Amino acid sequence: MPQLNEAKTAPLRHSEESTLQSYERSLLRSHLSLTRQDRPRRFTLCGLEWDLHPEVFAPIYSPSTSVALSLLGLGQDPVRPRSDTFLEIGSGTGVIAVAAALAGSPRVLATDVSPQAVANTVANAERHQVTDRLRAVHSDLFARIDEAERFDTVFWSSNYVLGPDTYRYKSLHEQAYVDAGYRTHRRFLEQAPGRLAPGGSALLHFSDRGDLPALHRIADDCGRELRTLKSVRVREGEYSEEFVEHMLIEVVAASV
Repeated sequence: MPQLNEAKTAPLRHSEESTLQSYERSLLRSHLSLTRQDRPRRFTLCGLEWDLHPEVFAPIYSPSTSVALSLLGLGQDPVRPRSDTFLEIGSGTGVIAVAAALAGSPRVLATDVSPQAVANTVANAERHQVTDRLRAVHSDLFARIDEAERFDTVFWSSNYVLGPDTYRYKSLHEQAYVDAGYRTHRRFLEQAPGRLAPGGSALLHFSDRGDLPALHRIADDCGRELRTLKSVRVREGEYSEEFVEHMLIEVVAASV
């Protein structure tokens, strides 16, 4: 698992940074990851086996899921015990939500805009016997979550690559890679703090493949502050040898 706060490599030149942030490149990766002939039905991560359904983001082709686990302190041995209630936005295969339940979270809610991802999350909750404390819901962000529900941790490992505001998705799978116009990020920044229990944290997993200045501008518009709690720099994964900085960002109400 990646080590946090690793020494950074030399800064990228502008042309390299533009390539890393290219939404077309991310859409190509979405297509490749979905259609490749060696895409498995099961995979291993953190020493555990997981089901992988068709049409669902595959953690084996990107380091983002293992990085998210590391940033949250999950999936480690020994695991840091958790006593907080946990909401994951965009659960995909359910690895992070299941890991939170295995680590002791007494109530975990996992949501995803993709019905296939919700079914995948349920399958992995059943595989790891945490259905007594993990529930999965088909929801676009918070739309189908009871207004009265509050959580100690709200977490989203986001689709941090910025796409044009005019882009129209060709599949739900593309939404795991690109956020057109950062519309989903805006809604998360606006709504996530309102879903917290007293003393809770709204956490966003972002990276420098995304447009951090644009994210800060949106936060300003929404009356939010962004605080980087942790960061790690890792090789990008299956399709690239380049290094990417991943960040765990806390979203808080801006100080008056």
